[in-house]
Amino acid sequence: MTNDEIKELTVEAKVENLLHVNNFVGEILEPLNCSMKTRMQLELAVEEIFVNIANYAYEGRTGMAVITGSVLENPLRLRLVFMDEGTPYNPLIRKDPDLEQSMEERSIGGLGIYLVKKNVEEVTYSYQDGKNVLTLCKHIQ
Repeated sequence: MTNDEIKELTVEAKVENLLHVNNFVGEILEPLNCSMKTRMQLELAVEEIFVNIANYAYEGRTGMAVITGSVLENPLRLRLVFMDEGTPYNPLIRKDPDLEQSMEERSIGGLGIYLVKKNVEEVTYSYQDGKNVLTLCKHIQ
């Protein structure tokens, strides 16, 4: 994969398609010789984002998810962009959970996007042309 090449995967936004999404990301990572730690951090982030799209974006309807991946240099990193045409929702506006509270005291939700933010260097959200667009950048080590 050349540095300016963008790979794209379009799948139905269903949890059953997570394997396809993980394989897509794995194919991009393969020639980069990244560490197992980096792979696992990316897998966690990808799973959180895709499963949330599958479970919540379309509110019971069927829809598609488009994932693009590209390799950036200086420093070497992977950029993944997740797009869906579901209900507009910016997960980044949610307050980080208070991990000092017990599970019983803590409000439901927010832990997944918190884990995403902790495992990648950059996460951004925008709503463009009727699409939720969530972008992750992860340094390759």
